[in-house]
Amino acid sequence: MGDSQTWTAAPAAAELARSVLAASWSCAVTADGGREEFVGAHTVGEDGRVVLDVPADSTLLAAAVFAPRGEPSAVLEFADVSPVPVRNRIRARLWMAGWFAVEGEQLAFRPTRVVLRRTSGATVVDLDEFAAAAPDPLAMAEAGLLTHLADCHGDAVERLTRLVERDSLHGAVKVQPLAVDRHGLTLRIERARTHGDVRLAFHQPADTVSQLTERMHILLTQAGAASCPRALQRQRADDDG
Repeated sequence: MGDSQTWTAAPAAAELARSVLAASWSCAVTADGGREEFVGAHTVGEDGRVVLDVPADSTLLAAAVFAPRGEPSAVLEFADVSPVPVRNRIRARLWMAGWFAVEGEQLAFRPTRVVLRRTSGATVVDLDEFAAAAPDPLAMAEAGLLTHLADCHGDAVERLTRLVERDSLHGAVKVQPLAVDRHGLTLRIERARTHGDVRLAFHQPADTVSQLTERMHILLTQAGAASCPRALQRQRADDDG
């Protein structure tokens, strides 16, 4: 369930797709009716090309070797999972349809279709834009940044709710940091049985962790000057559904 808070200064679909691809540790591959899960087995080129280092007994490798043209079709799936424990932790899914080619002992994947699915719906990403885009500069550091914010600075997270529209906080029992990128911070607002996300945009992009620190300090200063919203409702955990 979404909130009325306006989302601004968010990454473009191609940039977000490249960020999901860069940060994902695992990959699911469906080809020739079979499905395999690979962990820590893929690398990504600057143009978004995926190279899989698969074991010799992989059915996917066998399919590539014995395919009539040596290029079996396949679908790769990557999940963007929030590092902070929240409801519905999968923030986005990335699907890439295309062809595999054998390169030595590895498989190189050439996408012919890229689809990014978020809570707002699915977007077909232009292949040229996907190849030209770069991952968010904070993508690889995001997990550590968010878990530190959630575990060590809960007071700061609650202070940031002063920048959230009051209607978005109606019935809220918990607020957690859900995502951060060069454009802004996303908060997950949990209620007894529903949740919603709100976006706090930075005044300028943050391309480094030090710049992110400065942007967060500005948000906290703005929050300190804002009027305090109605306190979050404190409910027992067993009220959540």
